[in-house]
Amino acid sequence: MSEAPFVTSLFHPTDFADASEVAFDHALAMAVRCKGELTILHADPAVHGDDAFDHFPAVRRTLSRWGYLPPSSPESAVFDRLAVRIKKISLRARSPVVAAHDYLNEFHTDLIVLATEGREGLPAWLKPSLAEQMARETRSMTLFVQRDVSGFVRRDSGNISIARILVPVAHTPVAQPAVASATRLARLVDTPVEIVVLHVGQDPMPFIGELQDPQLTFREERSRGHVVDEIERVVRDLDVDVVVMTTDGRDGFLGAMGRGSHTERVVRMAACPVLAIPVMNA
Repeated sequence: MSEAPFVTSLFHPTDFADASEVAFDHALAMAVRCKGELTILHADPAVHGDDAFDHFPAVRRTLSRWGYLPPSSPESAVFDRLAVRIKKISLRARSPVVAAHDYLNEFHTDLIVLATEGREGLPAWLKPSLAEQMARETRSMTLFVQRDVSGFVRRDSGNISIARILVPVAHTPVAQPAVASATRLARLVDTPVEIVVLHVGQDPMPFIGELQDPQLTFREERSRGHVVDEIERVVRDLDVDVVVMTTDGRDGFLGAMGRGSHTERVVRMAACPVLAIPVMNA
């Protein structure tokens, strides 16, 4: 029996800014690899309907550039040839966050792929109060792709390239979901992947179960110091491709994205995408 794909549904809210291009490439490449459904949403009170669709990321042109489709392929080729479903939604809405929240409240998605403005952390359109409202009610994984990083998807080919994943672990939130998600993410590639489990502090390494997978290499790292600084250092020193970390499930969509949280600071500082896995601790 073949293993279930990493995700089957992806959601990418976009403001059509340059910062969204790398995040879009990640969303589309994973949709292709998993043969899933990708929903792209844009909400703007001024640009909507047919006018907005002219500005949406060019799915078929991108797939053609990557070599997945012949040039000038019809819209139907995306599903007929690749088994990928694309939904583009344009809404006249004053708040993109509320529009995204309403969509996610009605339609389940496995993974949200969100562009961030580099070292500024959250994108400008995610106003804190509305983000917290969305966070309380949505339980999807979120991949944060910073504007100033290349990420793990090659823009010229759409190939997913992951050699090393960092999983920071603590006693709270529980670490097992991040390790499990990292393991499944690693299987998006057919080349060897090392998963580095990092614990910062003097207390014992949190229990994360038996780490055995014939296709993967696991390594435990311990360090002392400031958690976010140590994560940033390890990302840099080990040339990490993606950080996978659990966040408090009560904060859902954005994990613990409140001002000054570990998740927000890791997103700001890490030189690679960050995958946040919401969990609910007892």
